[in-house]
Amino acid sequence: MFFILSKTVALLLLPSNLLILCGLAGVILMMTRRRRLGAWLAGGSIVTMVLVSFLPVGTLLLSALERQFPRWDAAKGAPDGIIVLGGAIHPRHSLAYGAPMVNADAGRIIALAKLARDYPDARIVYTGGDASLFGDGPPEVDFVYPLLDALGVPRARVALEGKSRNTAENAAFTRELVQPKPGERWLLVTSAFHMPRAMGCFRKAGFTVEAYPANWYTLPPGAFEFPRSLSFGLRRLDEAVHEWLGLIAYRLTGKIDAVLPAP
Repeated sequence: MFFILSKTVALLLLPSNLLILCGLAGVILMMTRRRRLGAWLAGGSIVTMVLVSFLPVGTLLLSALERQFPRWDAAKGAPDGIIVLGGAIHPRHSLAYGAPMVNADAGRIIALAKLARDYPDARIVYTGGDASLFGDGPPEVDFVYPLLDALGVPRARVALEGKSRNTAENAAFTRELVQPKPGERWLLVTSAFHMPRAMGCFRKAGFTVEAYPANWYTLPPGAFEFPRSLSFGLRRLDEAVHEWLGLIAYRLTGKIDAVLPAP
């Protein structure tokens, strides 16, 4: 039930979807006796959409997540293992075009290749199954090996975990797969904005890991990024709200122990 709700209710709660639904409701009400209320809804949704598109609301919300865990310090020494969370590959597009198709989180894959080269003795696990609502899509791990071939990473270096559908299952199934020993040091690779929820899930699963943020959506504090289009700020707000909703839902259902896990 949790998985279904995360794919449906969470979608409806995204700011862009809410604003569009409010605008449509306003247009419909304008054709009834409640036309004044409809005008307020339609006009309010348009004004709000413009404001959140140009104001850095989404950037600030994403930046708060991305700054939560600092970049990993290589001076700590070589890790025993490396875990890379899925989400960087489009399974359906990859299947349709017969080649691995990556998305904006491809930094996770790049980090895998770099770490595999830097630490040739470390075990590596890529975890990511079929995250589609109806479970009728190909698992993400089906396209990892062809991508590794292109990056020059031997397939034998990377173990695949393809049952997990979300971050909580990433943690539980990966722990079951690798059976970490006391004293081992494992890195957790995922996007910076997703790191708090991922670290919380691995802690809850009893798997001690070190955060290795792989890619950032926002610039460091003090740097300014001018919106490239009206949709830029709104899209960024959607990304931020989706992750914050995920943190709240995971905390309410006991999958993490804090809304915003800390280092």
